[in-house]
Order: sequence, then structure tokens, then C-alpha cells
Amino acid sequence: MATLDLLRWIPLIPLGAAVFNIFIGSKLGKTSAGMLASLAVGASFAIALYVFWLLPANGVFKDALYTWIESGALQVKLSFQVDALTAVMLLIVTGIGFLIHVYSLGYMGHDEDMARFFIYLNLFIFFMLILVMADNLLLLFVGWEGVGLCSYLLIGFWYRDHNNTIAGNKAFIVNRIGDFGFVLGIFLLVTELGRQGVWTLDFAELQKNVRLLSPPMIAAITLLLFVGATGKSAQIPLFVWLPDAMAGPTPVSALIHAATMVTAGVYMTARLHFLFALAPATLALIAWIGAATACFAATIALTQNDIKKVLAYSTVSQLGYMFLAVGLGAYAAAIFHVFTHAFFKACLFLGAGSAIHALGGEQDMRKMGGLRSRMPTT
Repeated sequence: MATLDLLRWIPLIPLGAAVFNIFIGSKLGKTSAGMLASLAVGASFAIALYVFWLLPANGVFKDALYTWIESGALQVKLSFQVDALTAVMLLIVTGIGFLIHVYSLGYMGHDEDMARFFIYLNLFIFFMLILVMADNLLLLFVGWEGVGLCSYLLIGFWYRDHNNTIAGNKAFIVNRIGDFGFVLGIFLLVTELGRQGVWTLDFAELQKNVRLLSPPMIAAITLLLFVGATGKSAQIPLFVWLPDAMAGPTPVSALIHAATMVTAGVYMTARLHFLFALAPATLALIAWIGAATACFAATIALTQNDIKKVLAYSTVSQLGYMFLAVGLGAYAAAIFHVFTHAFFKACLFLGAGSAIHALGGEQDMRKMGGLRSRMPTT
């Protein structure tokens, strides 16, 4: 384990760009605000690549800013870590995030509220980076809630359209249902370990001490944490928000519902693999729910006519495959599919956005045809 002070800048640069645009973006002009937001994420991607290059095979980099909470024996640091799992997620979030920012410069160029759009995008990237770089469960939860808030703001970006506001509210409320289970899981984990004299939320410390818990307690904690994952990663029964979220701008669909936010549940279960490995009944349930979601969502996709709805149900189905892998203990396979899915689904959404743009906002696939000759690149 090595200390690397560079880590803090990966999330802080997009946050700085968002804060700058909040106060000065309107004076800069919407194109300049968008360029600044894109460059900030590009800079984060460059640092993430450098950290990835420095990282040894089984190494961990830490960057502790300060002690955030100190209450009795419980101490929670505002601290970041990068290991192999985090490094993969970092490259996905910053790399695809940068490409989507660049795409948005053209896609949202006509929109008067373009500066506000880029503020939300930068904040989303910031919270997603907090989620994957956190070295303790509480900081991960801050990122978890932050991406939920930003998804609500982005899905309902065109708030003058009633459908968009309903879709944004639906995403927010359904995610809160899952997050309630997640919070209870964290509380239960902390209090039960506290009874054994261990007050910690740090992942490394949790891994050392998790065997102090009784098997029924581990099963209860993992089930509650998985409830949070079903909300964020759109599994049965909390998948209903994701198809409606297509009401937002297409770059939002590509960023949130392909590459980053919806994979947060898979990341969380992989990060806490040492806890889930001690709960075989929970893993079996995760596998069954993943398999059921994969089949169920794919059959719904067969009957859709809206090009973005087809891709949305496809995303739910692919997330089911990821959870099936997690439930079988194949965490590496699950994260590999997170990586591949991020690229191909983002590409599909951006291609769909290009077609929708060229057709003047038409999303019904039954009215599309002969696009190969008119849009050869897409």
C-alpha cells in the first residue's frame, strides 16, 4: 500500500469546473462552459490513466485528506483508494464520461440551458468518482446518493415537459426505496461489529473483522445491501424507473444508463465480496434475481418500438447477467461485463441519438428506414 496525493484531483477537477460554471458559466457563454466541463473530465481521465500505469498488479494507492467523523471509537476518514477494481471503474467513468461530454457539445448546442446541463454532468462525474474511489462505506454512500440526485436532475433536465419531470421523480423515488435498505444494511453492519468492539467502516478493516459476525446477521446485512443494489442497478422489482428515464437527453441515457450509475450496484457487491462470500443464501438469491431480470427485460424489449426504450430494456437485461455472475461468485466476470457493456451500450445510445437528431426527434423505429445511405457514419 502506497500513498499518492494525486488521487484527490481526479474527483476534484470536475467538481471545480461545476462550481466555476455555476457562478461564471452564464457569463462565459454556453459553448465555453461546455468546453470547460469537457476539459475537466478529460484532465481527470489523463490522471486516471497515469495512476493506472503506476499501479502494481496487486497494489493499492491511498490518499487520506483528513479525519471526517470522530465519535468515540468510530473514526471515518475522507480518504480515497485505487486498487485494480477501482482502476477499471475509474477508466470507464472518466473515459466514457469525457467522450459523452464531447458528444454533448454538439448534441446540446441548440439548447439555451446548455451551461446548466454541463454543470449537472460534471457533478454526476464527481459523485460517481467519489463512489468508486471511496475507501470506506460511508464515503461510498455519499457518492451513491449524489449520483441518485444528479440522475434526477439530468433525467428531468427539460423540466417544462411533463413526461420528463414524472420520469425524473420516478427515478428519484424508486432509488430512495432501494437506498433505505442500503442505509439499514450499513447501520446494522456498524452496530453489530460495534458489539464485538470493532467500530469501523473502512473496507480493509471490515475485511479483517467481518468473520466476527454470526451467519444470520451476515445474511441480513447482505440482503439489505442488495436491496440498495436492486434500486440503483434496476433489478426486479425496482427496475421500473430505468426505461422511463429515457425521457431525458440522449447523452444522459448514454452516461447514466449504460456506463456508470446503473453499474454502481454491481461495483458495490464486488467491493464487498468478502461480506457476500459469507452469505451463500444471499448469493443464490442474487443469482436467481439476476437471471430472472435478464430474461424478463429481454422479452419486454422484443415488443418495444421506441429505439431508446429497446436499449433501456437491453440495459436492464445486461445488468441481470452481471448480477447472475456476482451471485455465482464470478466477480471478475461481472466487472469484465461492466467494462464491455459500458462501451457498447454508450456507443449504441450515442448512435441512436445521432439518428433521432437527424430525423427531427423521431424515436419510433417503425418510421425509420434507409438510414444507411443517408447516415453512413452512424
